[in-house]
Amino acid sequence: MQKTTNKEAWNPRGFLADTTALIIFFTVTGALNERYITGMSWEDVGQARLLGAALMVPVARPYGMWRDLLMHRATGARWSRVLWDSTALVTFQVPIYAAVIAFSGASGRDLVFGILGATVIMLLSGRPYGAFLNWVRARFGLPPGGTKPMSLQE
Repeated sequence: MQKTTNKEAWNPRGFLADTTALIIFFTVTGALNERYITGMSWEDVGQARLLGAALMVPVARPYGMWRDLLMHRATGARWSRVLWDSTALVTFQVPIYAAVIAFSGASGRDLVFGILGATVIMLLSGRPYGAFLNWVRARFGLPPGGTKPMSLQE
């Protein structure tokens, strides 16, 4: 297995692709969770989504790299890709999401249900998000993650 150099990992197209995918996908799913599962007001949802978007910019590429690392463990079987995509999403994003909604006003029962809701959403959306991320990466002329290093030369 070939290693990705820092220059390849932090290329501008990789950063833009991963950031675009994360902001689009999780602005929608986060808002739905916050409003209809957590029970936050639309004002709190707006605040959470703005904060969430600001936090997505610095974490999108590290998450993409984390996912790529875990996806190297996936086999060609569908269940394996689902398992590793979901594991990557839950382990990286749920702690960040918990901090976002806590800072945005969720507490007690609302915070617990928000975290549980996010965990369920991330378990269910792990593979759809992984496929969406690969699709966005392709639009930026990049290979899918987890199969080979991200590089502008490939």
